[in-house]
Amino acid sequence: MNIIWACLLLLGGLLILWKCADFLVSGAVALARQLGVSPLVVGLTVVAMGTSAPEVAASIAAAVRGVGDVAIGNVYGSNIANLALVGGIAALIRPIRVQLRTLQREIPVMILVALLLWPVLHNLFLSRPEGLVLLVIFAALILLTVYMARKDAVNSSRSECNTQYAIRTTKKSVLFIVIGLAGLALGADMAVRGAVFVGERIGLSNAVIGLTIIAIGTSLPELATCIAASVKGQHDISIGNLVGSNVFNTLLVVGTAGTIKPFEIGHRLIATDYWIMIVVSVVFAAAALIGRRIIGRVAGTLLLCVYIAYMVYLLAYTRAM
Repeated sequence: MNIIWACLLLLGGLLILWKCADFLVSGAVALARQLGVSPLVVGLTVVAMGTSAPEVAASIAAAVRGVGDVAIGNVYGSNIANLALVGGIAALIRPIRVQLRTLQREIPVMILVALLLWPVLHNLFLSRPEGLVLLVIFAALILLTVYMARKDAVNSSRSECNTQYAIRTTKKSVLFIVIGLAGLALGADMAVRGAVFVGERIGLSNAVIGLTIIAIGTSLPELATCIAASVKGQHDISIGNLVGSNVFNTLLVVGTAGTIKPFEIGHRLIATDYWIMIVVSVVFAAAALIGRRIIGRVAGTLLLCVYIAYMVYLLAYTRAM
């Protein structure tokens, strides 16, 4: 493989990831509509699942190929990108209104889930039993989230959510989901192969490749979804997608990758980048709290500046190596 083919492989993989994630979200939301869930539930579960699917596929592909730094770097980088880059851009387009129960319940859970990774990864190795534990916690959390959210849901919320999506038959929705999942697996493998080759040629470590190239690429579905939600004023979809995607990344992506193939990670991922992810999560929560449940344009600008500073740090670190 030469550099030109690697770039084409990377770009093609990212394009497939973007489009197939859209297929998956469209099909899944059409099916979920029949359950009568609110926009927040859709954002926290169905939409978050769809937009996190590229991270799942990319990290599994990286783990199978024996590059654990890419797998975990992708999770950290995607979580940081979701809150700082995607959240910042969405807030600049239209200030994000956060429900009180989301600030009291879902956002703290997102931070607590991120903190769970410390005892799992502090020894620089993710075992299969640890991956399975993360998946069990994930399943329990999703069931609890759906139960609580459906309990709080109101009829008006259901009608709001339904206006965003065209009515599709069940057969067509299932077809969209199958195509989306198949395409995500293909696109993820292409992106990992291309990104690792290009990154190594320009002198980037596997950790930085996962934290930057792949993380940003697999966060594109979140970005597209949140921009569309912000334009339409669907705050619950936007905030639910951001918070839900980070929970999915932390538990489902890491758990699945570790269960399929245990792997080692580099020291810097747990000593530095992990804590940057935690700080960004706390800053995001603080922005909603200080803004009285509104993440405004000033906070959005701050989040974007944090992300730009992180990118500069990563590049400076790489040059110093």
